[in-house]
Amino acid sequence: MRRSIFMLTALMLALCLAGTGYAGALEDIEEKGEFVAGVRDGAIPFGFFDTNNQQVGFSVDMAKEFQKALEEKLGKSIKLTLKTINPKTRIPLVANRTLHMVAGSSTHTVAREETVDFSITVFLTGTQLLAKKTEGYTSYKDMAGKRVGAAQGSTNEKAIRDLNAKGEIEPPAEIVVYQEHSQGMLALQKGIIDAYCTDGILLAGLKAKAPDPEEYELVGDLITYDPYAYIVPENDSDFRDFINIALITMIKDGRYEQFYQKWFGPDGTVPYPMTKEAATLMKLQAWP
Repeated sequence: MRRSIFMLTALMLALCLAGTGYAGALEDIEEKGEFVAGVRDGAIPFGFFDTNNQQVGFSVDMAKEFQKALEEKLGKSIKLTLKTINPKTRIPLVANRTLHMVAGSSTHTVAREETVDFSITVFLTGTQLLAKKTEGYTSYKDMAGKRVGAAQGSTNEKAIRDLNAKGEIEPPAEIVVYQEHSQGMLALQKGIIDAYCTDGILLAGLKAKAPDPEEYELVGDLITYDPYAYIVPENDSDFRDFINIALITMIKDGRYEQFYQKWFGPDGTVPYPMTKEAATLMKLQAWP
């Protein structure tokens, strides 16, 4: 009797799963011959359009390495399709399986684990502010009563809201949200906002690409600790393991360091020396 009940339950579960039409990301990529990765278009130097209108960046290079690893694993040619995403769309598009992953500049948080999964950490940074030097700001506390821009739905927006709620910015800063960092930077240039808030490395990129970079400065220390990781579908351990092993292989064979120096080294698009903490973390994540 118990065996019959078990078999009936298993059959019903199989039928339910079949009805969703869902296959794991690896199976879907193999069947379609296409790997669809979300990338940014204004997160310099992780993902952006160059002067030739080509999508380039650190995470774009990593996505291309994942494509190569997929071709090796699956034994067939795999097309890489890059889809532009923003902070508001990146998680929903992975959750509904429109994208196989997001290779961007996303902070790995406990709250986001409720909807999607993440790879191992690929970069370390934190929330910071960018403002015009002439303002003379030295800390987030100087944002009292000021207008602060942030990407909608980002951990940076939450960081400023939390500081407001705790009374650490008094009177509270007025938060102005944008869909893209480039929009926030333009608002800062025009004086619509007093500072723009996002991860320190992204602010360094926005500053480097500004018409007059020396007009701006990063304000104060990091407000939060933000480990970047790549977004992958929830409950798809085979694909998550594949991405993690590909990353670990790149750390071990030196390709990760090569790409880091290309984009963040002294001659990179946004010079941003790797901290000792970040270097140690990369080594500790490279499982044997």
